[in-house]
Amino acid sequence: MTDSPLTLAQPEDAHTRADWEAATAAVLRKSRKLGDNDPDSAVWEKLTRTTLDGIGITPLGLPGGATSPVRPTRQGAWDIRSLVSGPDAKLANEAALVDLDGGVTSLWLAADESTDVAATLANVLLDLAPVVLDAPSATTQVAEAFLALPGAKHPDSNLGIDPLGVMLRDIPIAVDEAVAELQTLARKADQHDIRAIVVDATAAHDLGASDAQELGWSLAAGVAYLRWLTDHGLTVDQAAAQVEFRYAATDEQFPTIAKVRAARVLWARVLELSGATATGQRQHAVTSRPMLSKYDPYVNMLRGTVAAFAAGVGGADAVTVLPFDSANGLPDGFGRRIARNVNHLLIDESHVAAVADPAGGAYAVEQLTTDLAEAGWAEFQRLEQEWESGHDFDPFRERIAAVVAKREADIARRKRPLTGVSEFPNLAETLPERAADPLNDRVRRYGASFEALRDEPAAQPVFLATLGSIAQHTARATFISNLFAAGGIAVEAAGPTSGVEDLLASYTGQAVVCLAGTDAAYGEWGAAAVAALREAGAQHVIIAGKPDAVDAEVDDAAAMGVDALAFLTATREKLA
Repeated sequence: MTDSPLTLAQPEDAHTRADWEAATAAVLRKSRKLGDNDPDSAVWEKLTRTTLDGIGITPLGLPGGATSPVRPTRQGAWDIRSLVSGPDAKLANEAALVDLDGGVTSLWLAADESTDVAATLANVLLDLAPVVLDAPSATTQVAEAFLALPGAKHPDSNLGIDPLGVMLRDIPIAVDEAVAELQTLARKADQHDIRAIVVDATAAHDLGASDAQELGWSLAAGVAYLRWLTDHGLTVDQAAAQVEFRYAATDEQFPTIAKVRAARVLWARVLELSGATATGQRQHAVTSRPMLSKYDPYVNMLRGTVAAFAAGVGGADAVTVLPFDSANGLPDGFGRRIARNVNHLLIDESHVAAVADPAGGAYAVEQLTTDLAEAGWAEFQRLEQEWESGHDFDPFRERIAAVVAKREADIARRKRPLTGVSEFPNLAETLPERAADPLNDRVRRYGASFEALRDEPAAQPVFLATLGSIAQHTARATFISNLFAAGGIAVEAAGPTSGVEDLLASYTGQAVVCLAGTDAAYGEWGAAAVAALREAGAQHVIIAGKPDAVDAEVDDAAAMGVDALAFLTATREKLA
């Protein structure tokens, strides 16, 4: 900043925007992503990434943009919250006590009508450890059971009422009864000096909603609850004090930071317009369940770490890291230990919580926060209009479906790579065996389409006709082998070859063959290889690369950007 009293760079280290554009353009021209005649300023267009909400994320933040007016209210470490669930109350209780002994500071209890709340929370010091309930199918029953437990409850405990979220998840509920239930339980929660309501925006996220849609939903639901409570005699401040918000944290680091920050800005604006004196928002961030992979689940440790980091940096008051094996079913003790220790590593070793708002003032994050807030507010206004005559969720679900289709297209073409699923899969891996978890039924994981192919591996392998030496064919062979593996298809490679005879010597009659080699090898003897393989029995010939790279008719081709799901499905049909 030119008006800054503190100079942080030496004169020789000071550079202009034009200097950065020139240096960046030089790199892009070497990689042929920018033409020699393109202006240096074209680097912005080339490097700007567009989110599912249509928000452009530039490669470099610049001064002059908006700044966030609402900072986190959290001081120091965030609340480490573990999810406790499962049909066996004794096992759930053991897991809860182990988590608390291991440094967890609050519990998130997922329950239903069959849950024995007293047994699950046995020996938990309820005055020291907050408990947040999540019982969409038995809200009143579970809440009453919790309130009946002896002793005082921690003020950050919450009965977890969220009727709109329940309806969004397609769980049958009557609106009039839900309003009465909310008002009754809110009054009881107030008598116990705890909260009553959780606006669970993950209900939208789990369906595939974008960040802006998740924000818009949370505002619309939060405002509806304020209206229901104030209609029952509470003041706006009293009603707002009853509400906690839950957001999903994904492994997209900067969008998650911006989303958590934007949520505070938006809710503060709602409270301001409602005439409230308070402006704070109690936030619980949970690592995204849809982003978790069933295959190569250990990658989920990295996803969860990035997501938790982003949530903490964004200012969330409580953070839940889902165990890495959650997508496989009910997590075991090791998964739970890793999950809680991720928080300890971030807080106690990396000191991420030592600064209240470490992303504050970063130009790129501030701009993304502002853009997300504007998009979230626009979605909120749409929902408000749609709900004027009743809670019709169909238009909102249709908008979510459009986002899902866009995301699925990117995943299918591997523009959004999923490590261990669509990229770098391991066909030989053994999945951890876990008991079924009903919570997984709430979501459709981002990698579900690829995982469905992996669940039923192809009965026959593809013959990989590698052309040339290992050094010559390894790049294309690795690319196509990984692509096949993502669809549950194994390959049998010819290995190093010097001509058609070597290929035929390794060929054992597979119905589907795939050529893998350099463009030069394709041009030199690719056509002869195709002809010889067809004569030997190959029924479906694929080429790794562009289809016109070989002077012969091929049945399919796979290059960067191919619709991997369509390609793999078609190949599996030929292997059936």
